[in-house]
Amino acid sequence: MSNDTIFREVDEELRSDRMRALWRRFGPYIIGAAAAVVLLVAANEGWKWWQETSAARSSEQFYAALELAEAGDTAGAVAALEQVEAEGSGGYPALARFREAALLAREGDAAAAVAEYDALATAESNPQLRDLALVLAAYLLVDSGDADAVRQRVGGIAVEGHPLRNAAREAMGLAQYRGGDDNAALATFEVVLEDPVVSPELRNRVEIYTAQLIARGAESSAVGPAADAAVPAGDIEAPAMDAGTGD
Repeated sequence: MSNDTIFREVDEELRSDRMRALWRRFGPYIIGAAAAVVLLVAANEGWKWWQETSAARSSEQFYAALELAEAGDTAGAVAALEQVEAEGSGGYPALARFREAALLAREGDAAAAVAEYDALATAESNPQLRDLALVLAAYLLVDSGDADAVRQRVGGIAVEGHPLRNAAREAMGLAQYRGGDDNAALATFEVVLEDPVVSPELRNRVEIYTAQLIARGAESSAVGPAADAAVPAGDIEAPAMDAGTGD
């Protein structure tokens, strides 16, 4: 056997000894890290499966509640929606609360519907959903003529740049009208008409409101196109609201 062969075998044996020593020292940590990765992957997949399963169950419960409502079983629908609120996942609990409030309003219990919208707005972390709940509550308060109660809910929404500003302004103007403050109502509606991005549907409604107010003798600070509309004076009707608003 040549010297080179002997030296090579000795070198390989030494490397093997070093590898065994290193494995004895670090092997448990490597195995532990690999096991942790496997557990993390398994937990993530399990969480995704649970979410998908829960969302599917919540969806079924929510649409079953809607079917009860369509069939006229309001009490059953409310009970089913409350179950979704308590046990549902994803966005279904919030949807259930909106629908429950709309059902209460449809049944003529405006006070309970306003309370539900207020509770939803208080509990909701999503600012868009919170503000939508406040606007819907404000519309339900229009008939009371309590402009202060409406302003308390949507005063911070009826500002430039807010996507629901004109819905909030409409609710405020209608409440001011119901409360007998025609001049304030007209001023509020004129702000809506001055907004260049107001929807055509809302603009049409507000033009009718302003024409009626002017015919009743309200003083306009800036007479717009509504002043020329030939609409007889009469009661302004608030728009029917369910679970959405027009901007």
